[in-house]
Amino acid sequence: MGHEKDVPNESGDVAKPESGQLEHSSGTDVDLELDEELSRKLDHKFDRHIVPWIFGIWLFAFIDRSNIGNARIVGLTDDLGIATGTAYNLALLVFYIPYVLVDVPSNWIVKHVKAGVYLPALITAWGLVSTFLGFTKSLAGLIVCRLLLGLFEGGLLGGIIVYLAMFYRRHQMMRRIGYFYCAAPLSGAFGGLLATGLAQIRHGGYNRWPWIFFIEGIVTALFGVVCFFTMPHTPADAKFLTDEERKLALQRMRLDSHGASLTGDVNEERFDWHWVRMALTAPQTWLSCLAWFFLLIPLYSFSLFLPTIISGMGYRSTTAQLFTVPPNMAAFCTVLGTSYLSDRVKARGPIMVSCCLIAVAGYIMLLATKDNSVRYAGTFLAAIGVFPNSPMVMGWLSNNLAPHYVRATGIGFLIAFANCSAFISTFIYLAEDAPDYILGHSINLGALILCIIVVCIQMLYCRWENKKRDAGDRDARLDQSEQRLGHRHPSFRYTI
Repeated sequence: MGHEKDVPNESGDVAKPESGQLEHSSGTDVDLELDEELSRKLDHKFDRHIVPWIFGIWLFAFIDRSNIGNARIVGLTDDLGIATGTAYNLALLVFYIPYVLVDVPSNWIVKHVKAGVYLPALITAWGLVSTFLGFTKSLAGLIVCRLLLGLFEGGLLGGIIVYLAMFYRRHQMMRRIGYFYCAAPLSGAFGGLLATGLAQIRHGGYNRWPWIFFIEGIVTALFGVVCFFTMPHTPADAKFLTDEERKLALQRMRLDSHGASLTGDVNEERFDWHWVRMALTAPQTWLSCLAWFFLLIPLYSFSLFLPTIISGMGYRSTTAQLFTVPPNMAAFCTVLGTSYLSDRVKARGPIMVSCCLIAVAGYIMLLATKDNSVRYAGTFLAAIGVFPNSPMVMGWLSNNLAPHYVRATGIGFLIAFANCSAFISTFIYLAEDAPDYILGHSINLGALILCIIVVCIQMLYCRWENKKRDAGDRDARLDQSEQRLGHRHPSFRYTI
């Protein structure tokens, strides 16, 4: 293979002689205009046949993860005898132990088990466990269920990111991640409305909070079963594509990886510890991990404790449930808007910094006043500032790692590392700190400031590395096998 250097264009993509042509099975060539037309058609098919199911999976997963917060204010802690002390916080914490441990190995096996089977299996098992959580009568039962929930969701988020990367090009990923991740704040709004109604049920000796788990868990499990029959594994397995579209899907993924993989076909890539080392030694992996670690402290505490925070303002349980809806709906719209904007401008870091500054303002409002209207407005700023950044950092790292197994390892490690922040976020809103929760708000404020600092460092690193490659300072790497360079290839450009 020759060592002729490819020239990047303004967007960071590489213009290759064959990129404007796609050979049909009939042997004819398709010009660039038709190629792009087919590519847009392909994207629309993927959007119709993949994104809705991923959105549903994440919506139900997040509802079932955070509904414990809704159950708390309608009697769960009183019935289980854990209304005081830190037992409730412990039940929140244990979820993240298996969640962290299974992330990386789960991402390695998602392709071999077949994503169209693996992801639905996880969410179906998740829904069943959530359903049985309603039967628990003790702290021990609650902890066991939370451990199992963490085990089954541990591979879900990373698996979804890796799955999407099998279908979409790098600078299409952010919008699609936004499409499914906006389900997280939507789940807070939808979950609050559901909990308001379900908490009124009293039947068969199970009163109020168990029905939140019963109904939401059953719906989740049923949705998972449906996904078994609807989700394709890879583009090559997608029955809704024509032969020509399958060939185009593989062709454009190969070009998008800038030579980072042998064939561009995820079905033909093989596991190699070389790719694992490359992912774990990449500076962008560690910087993304730190940024998301600091970001998840306010995100998780907001998701789990928003009903508690609003209750602390003096509102009763039903009103508090309903008051969780507007901030989460605002975050839902913001996730969609920022994800679309990010792909349009091909930038991640600047949007993350802007969102963090908005969230900082929100937590300052929560800390600086006792006026409930101002504090409630602060929850809006916290929501619209925090939620958009999680898909942003996942998309950022996914853009800057290649090929498949490097990305799978890096994303898995990112999720595992960052979710260790749960050991902090689950213990910063304590019962004895009610109603102002000064400690929790202060820690979230500090975490957001640290996140801003790390994101700025990562932007500087990516810009510096791109300049080095533009100047030819990384061309010496071409003396190695180009098929094993991945994102270290001199023609690969990092997304800022």
